[in-house]
Amino acid sequence: MKNKPEIIKEHRALKDVALTKQLIRNKILIKLKRQKEEDRVIKSRKIKEKLFSEKAFKKAKIVMFYISVVGEVDTTEMIKEAQILGKMILVPVCWDKTIVACLLDNKAKLQKGPYGIWEPVVKKPFPGENISLVIVPGLAFNKKGNRLGRGKGYYDRFLSNIPSKVTSIGLAFDFQILPRIPSTPTDVSVDKVVCA
Repeated sequence: MKNKPEIIKEHRALKDVALTKQLIRNKILIKLKRQKEEDRVIKSRKIKEKLFSEKAFKKAKIVMFYISVVGEVDTTEMIKEAQILGKMILVPVCWDKTIVACLLDNKAKLQKGPYGIWEPVVKKPFPGENISLVIVPGLAFNKKGNRLGRGKGYYDRFLSNIPSKVTSIGLAFDFQILPRIPSTPTDVSVDKVVCA
């Protein structure tokens, strides 16, 4: 059993990590806001080309994408093109502090969810163990796949509950790739990061 000084030291370390994470989030959010829209579009296209040439993507029959918000790597065209290629597309829906993978067909009506993120009006949950590939958003990544999200832990919980055989790929702009990402035991990394 840990003694009191060890517990205090551990608590301080976690607090330091939380503060560092918040500083990184603030810096990256500013950079995302300041990026010119034409740069975002050009880089998003390059990221799409790289992603679509990945072996894991080519093999995947069921792909879970995220629906991008303003400033993020744009996934709109990726989703449309993946549907044309015959892939089944899933998107995250927030339910009671967790993410549920739901089917997104090309005629689905969308509405804004709890955090202003678009999600299907009609929710058709899909079992996580049948997903081939998960495309993961993030504010920052390092080359090892460590990821910094927006701080709610939704993707960490989701990724920790799907089978390890399911590949996860993060999408990012080059300025979102950092040498080091502070992490805690509950943080889940991605298998690869595609950036431009």
